[in-house]
Formats: sequence, structure tokens, C-alpha cells
Amino acid sequence: MDDSTFDRETLLDITVNVVPMLILLFFVVLFTVWTPWEGQPLIYAISHFLTIFPLLVLALLTWVAAHYI
Repeated sequence: MDDSTFDRETLLDITVNVVPMLILLFFVVLFTVWTPWEGQPLIYAISHFLTIFPLLVLALLTWVAAHYI
């Protein structure tokens, strides 16, 4: 039996997290390119925090889940 962390079955199990990660990445790029809150750095920082932080947490949890599955 192969002890690889990312074998075929594990990759199939964690692919469900790819869609939310792509959606969050889309919004990060969108709010970086187009800023509807020009001149308001606090709202800009909060909007990026609310998209980048969950993206990083989801990526970390996906990696940890793949490691322990």
C-alpha cells in the first residue's frame, strides 16, 4: 500500500474545497483590481481581510485534512 499523502482518493476527497477557494480567490482579485471604496483604507483593509483570511484558513485545513485522511 502506498503511503503517499496526496494519493488519488485523498485528492478526490479534498476537491470539494477547491470551489470555495476559487470563489474567494476571485473576490480577492476583483477587489484588488476594482476598488469600489476609493479613499477609504479601513473598508479596503477589512474587505481584503474577510476574503484572504478565510482563503488561507481553508487552504490550511484542506492540507491538514489531506494529511490525516
